[in-house]
Amino acid sequence: MTDPRNDLRVVTLAGGAGDDSTLVADWQHAHNTIVPAASAYLPLDDVRERAGRNVLEVAYAGDVLVGCSTVRTPKDGVATVISRVLPEHRGRGHGRALYERGLAKARALGAEHIETVVLTSNTAGLRFAERAGFTVEVDRYRLDGDTVDWVELRLA
Repeated sequence: MTDPRNDLRVVTLAGGAGDDSTLVADWQHAHNTIVPAASAYLPLDDVRERAGRNVLEVAYAGDVLVGCSTVRTPKDGVATVISRVLPEHRGRGHGRALYERGLAKARALGAEHIETVVLTSNTAGLRFAERAGFTVEVDRYRLDGDTVDWVELRLA
């Protein structure tokens, strides 16, 4: 699907072995580049496994990889929506488009509440989340091997 606002093409990973290996590798590359925390590094098998239980999407401007997104399926009525855009492609509306797609998918899956998670060192990501309405801090934690905290935010 192409987003007419910014010529963004978004492809959903189907999960399992049926996915195009390029899509899986592109999602992995975007995720691991944008989320540098040691605890967040994902090998290809983990990406495939996550695609089986969550909605994972890869975003392109034309044929150029610009980012990826995750919608964690609702648990106890709460879904998590995460949009990630590679630094060189930020400020062009790609993150907003991915977030809006993720929000719509989370609601279609029955989410009553929407959350996101951001590394506290990602000040641009925290500003984006705040502008999108994620103003309620739910939790703050540090995973083994990380040097900075993660913050879970809920959409007000």
